[in-house]
Amino acid sequence: MKKILFTCMLLSFSIVSACSDKEEKPNVPNKPQEEQQANVPNNSQEEQQQSHEHQQEPPKTNKENTVASNTQAGALKNIKDQLKTNLPITLPKGLPITKGTFLTATTKAEANQVEIVFLESKEHLSINDSKLKQPDRATVIARLSVQQYESTDEANEQISFENYSQNGGQKVDLGYNIKGYQDAGVGSLWTGWNEGRWAIATHTRTENPEAGVKLAKQAVQFLETHMLPIPKQNGFARLDVYESGNLIVWQEGKLVYTLDSIKDPLKALEIATAFYH
Repeated sequence: MKKILFTCMLLSFSIVSACSDKEEKPNVPNKPQEEQQANVPNNSQEEQQQSHEHQQEPPKTNKENTVASNTQAGALKNIKDQLKTNLPITLPKGLPITKGTFLTATTKAEANQVEIVFLESKEHLSINDSKLKQPDRATVIARLSVQQYESTDEANEQISFENYSQNGGQKVDLGYNIKGYQDAGVGSLWTGWNEGRWAIATHTRTENPEAGVKLAKQAVQFLETHMLPIPKQNGFARLDVYESGNLIVWQEGKLVYTLDSIKDPLKALEIATAFYH
């Protein structure tokens, strides 16, 4: 009896052990497979993060050109806002400034007159900043004054317009089928010509006559590809070989525009053509 009981107990223990082994065995081969599967989503997540970061990276732009363009447009808008005038004045589309500098200005406004001194500075200075009065902080590009007169006739009287072909003088070929006329007096030599409603003249000294003709030819060539503002009624430009007294004046109805304080005569022409719209 004891033998039968012992045999039954032994048989039951073997069955229980076998069942336990059967339940544990499926987990053993699956463990390395689970680890491998766990690595796959980690790699995929890393790649997706890199791809996401790449998509959010801002595109490269020509920062220098963008800043230069916006600075000119923004400065000119601020200048007009600072004037606080009812005069219907026109500002230039842009000004020739040194690379790496900023366009700024000082402004004055009265009932019938405004004055703008255009400057360039190495740092960003706002319109009418007190630092602009310091010569080492900003350099004058040009001065523009606009005066309103009582009538168009009075405004027209402010323009030193001449018809050089009628005044006479020694003829000079300036190229592009344009004739200039030279007139000397009191140590000065003038070479004048007309283009549309404009009277233009270069000034030199009598001991340096060729310089006046050379400057006149350079001006004529420049104006072949650039347009001066269309005056109503007339305009006058005085270009000086010795970079003193450059002056450009034109009329727009009752308004008279005057550009001065520009050393380089060809740059004076360039600034004047920026008023053409």
